[in-house]
Amino acid sequence: MQNARTGTETANARQMPRPPAGVVTVSYLAICIAPLVLASTRSVAPSVAWDLFAAGLGLVGLATLAVQFVTSGRFQIVSGKIGIDHVMAFHKTAAWWVLLALVLHPVVYVVPTFLAEPALGYERLWAYLTLPHYRGGVIAASALILLVLSAGFRRRLPLRYEIWRGAHLVLAAVALGAGLHHAVTVGRFSAAGFLNGYWWALGIAAAGVIAVLYGWRWARLHLRPWRLVSVSKLADRTWELDIQPGPRTPPLGYRAGQFVWMTEGARRFPLFDHPFSIADNPARPGLSLIVKEAGDFTNRIDELSPGTLIGIDGPYGHFIIENHADDAVLLIAGGVGIAPIMGLLRDLVARGYRHPVRLAYAAGAPENFACIDEISAAGATLDLRTLLLSETPGQGWTGETGMLDRDRLSNMLEGLDRQRTVALICGPGPMITAVADGLIDLGMPMDRIKYERFDYSAGASRLDRRMQRRFMLLALGLAVGIAGFVLIMIEDLVLAL
Repeated sequence: MQNARTGTETANARQMPRPPAGVVTVSYLAICIAPLVLASTRSVAPSVAWDLFAAGLGLVGLATLAVQFVTSGRFQIVSGKIGIDHVMAFHKTAAWWVLLALVLHPVVYVVPTFLAEPALGYERLWAYLTLPHYRGGVIAASALILLVLSAGFRRRLPLRYEIWRGAHLVLAAVALGAGLHHAVTVGRFSAAGFLNGYWWALGIAAAGVIAVLYGWRWARLHLRPWRLVSVSKLADRTWELDIQPGPRTPPLGYRAGQFVWMTEGARRFPLFDHPFSIADNPARPGLSLIVKEAGDFTNRIDELSPGTLIGIDGPYGHFIIENHADDAVLLIAGGVGIAPIMGLLRDLVARGYRHPVRLAYAAGAPENFACIDEISAAGATLDLRTLLLSETPGQGWTGETGMLDRDRLSNMLEGLDRQRTVALICGPGPMITAVADGLIDLGMPMDRIKYERFDYSAGASRLDRRMQRRFMLLALGLAVGIAGFVLIMIEDLVLAL
């Protein structure tokens, strides 16, 4: 078997080239604003600023809706340098922009009429909502409203996750398809010319995304199956799965800390997959996944039999130690967040890492701790200091109890250069928020703190708020594009007169 360092380098070499975050950002703005540029080249009848503003909202909103298919699609070219959790948080934020733009699109058209004569304004808006000519736009807006609201309140809906995902896909396809039909049949800027072709191109691209996600990836799950070797209990309701590639399945090139989407048995279809962190180092053949019973799928994870066919899609994620070969490492896990942390720790042990490693592992109760003996044994290879912290005391527990507060974080950082330490945090959202802010208060730079959440919702830490500010800058860029479109069109009309 190849040695650990060679295995890691081989895994890294298989990673696809990833454009920098700046390139992804500029590309996003270019795709979303392109309809405004193409529309500004069209000669149309004179119009007031309100009409142009309404048209701009529709053009940008529809283009942004099309791009949503990519930001939800687990494409490495988008998420590779940014992190899929950040991309998905952006996807959820941008959905509200799309909804706002496309719902306001018909309303803004009637603002001048409403200001002059409110009754006539209501009548005109009602015509937009009921006349057959505009039915495609109404269908698109209705599907979009259901789409965004069902996503925002998903946890309160009495639906299985797989059913919700299927409905989400159908609603997205209806919203985009009906929106594109509305644009090319009703829109005065989109009826012909380059903009008409642009909408067709976006529609074909979205169809291609769906084909890749639910066609090509479905075929790959069946053509390159993995096989479950064993299921071992690690702690209360926590299990470790050993999964090995089948005869025709190539090894998975991944970096320690990344995750995969897993399906099993006859359910090897992308709608049924679930994300799990890889609790392994790239040098070991196969994959180890640490799974906690926490939902419909995971509650029966112990019922899987050795030999079960497994579908693996990945790797994904940016929760990795990269460009930190000479730095101290601070690993922080909460609950089942130990899964990627164990992957990182096992990789550090396999590579014989010679710089300080600190590990803080918090759990709700002593019986929830996993891999304690292995963590202890890692101290024979690494310059390792650990903190095991149970939130509540338990029979026979002699370790520390309480929360991972600022004082404990300060003790973990003792003796380390905080400017040359990288922290990786995985666990529940509130813990991530508290720990990330605590580390910043203790002098760690934001750019040296990484986290991975159990979901894709934006949190409330200073890192999360910085991320949201960057999202808002993108929204501002789109708004500036719409304003520029209105000013250019008005100027052209004035010059024409």
